[in-house]
Amino acid sequence: MNIESSLKVGSNEMELVDFRIFKQEDDKVYEGIYGINVSKVREIIKLPQLTELPGTPEFIEGIFDLRSVVIPVVNLAKWMKIKQPEQMEKNSRVIITEFNNMLIGFIVHEAKRIRRISWADIEPASFMSNSSSIEGSKITGVTRIEGENVLLILDLESVVQDLGLYEPDTKFNTTEIEKFSGLALVLDDSSTARKIVKEALVNMGFNVLEAMDGEEGLEKLEELYELYGDKIAKNLKIIVSDVEMPRMDGFHFAANVKEDGRFIGIPIIFNSSISGHFSEDRGVEAGGEAYLVKFKASAFYNEVARIVRAHMK
Repeated sequence: MNIESSLKVGSNEMELVDFRIFKQEDDKVYEGIYGINVSKVREIIKLPQLTELPGTPEFIEGIFDLRSVVIPVVNLAKWMKIKQPEQMEKNSRVIITEFNNMLIGFIVHEAKRIRRISWADIEPASFMSNSSSIEGSKITGVTRIEGENVLLILDLESVVQDLGLYEPDTKFNTTEIEKFSGLALVLDDSSTARKIVKEALVNMGFNVLEAMDGEEGLEKLEELYELYGDKIAKNLKIIVSDVEMPRMDGFHFAANVKEDGRFIGIPIIFNSSISGHFSEDRGVEAGGEAYLVKFKASAFYNEVARIVRAHMK
């Protein structure tokens, strides 16, 4: 099953692969409903023959060769410490994901369908962030679906970071960083991602404002306009925005900014875990002047410096 997205840029919608993880508790089997952004899904396949990796945690089932690319495979139920019903392997599927420029497979019990959902209907999962369970702490958003069921959107980046499969590249010689002044606005629903970007921008000399999503980002812009009026672009030098955010995504945020004459001249850079040329093209179409994949310090510093310099002329 190959996955392609047909969404219009700036529509504030996302497409999710709806998948299920079943949990055995005493005599009952409970169905967990989860979602992964289609933009991060390369394809869905039957469970292949895996080569075990000695010395790895039990939830890393092994590796396999997919068209000459070696892919690690993570068993999501085991990682969540969920007791699986017997015979679940029969219908198991592997969702091959691509993000942060990596390919990783995730074993799920069923892959159901693709759902189109408005970001406005997705609530941040902040109420679960303090959860003691692994499952609760790795949910980035929730949305209601038919039958009063709730679909949980899995935070794949934090999953692979926890597994040690990915580490952001934050190393850079700070003496070589070009210095600027003024404000920068950072949009990201992940506090970890905001912290990394904020530190990088502070290293460049910017004072940083933060927003958790596109809606809050627009509120911050309104506040800045009240403060600076038509001189806002002289003071706010750059906006760095994630793409996937509850309530309003980065592309829809950018479309709003670009349509508002008050904010002409403020450059936007997208900084997302979604990788691939298709995503970069969508970023340009949405009004971004650069599209970076989280997180490589050298690329980040170079692109921000290039774009801010260009707007100072």
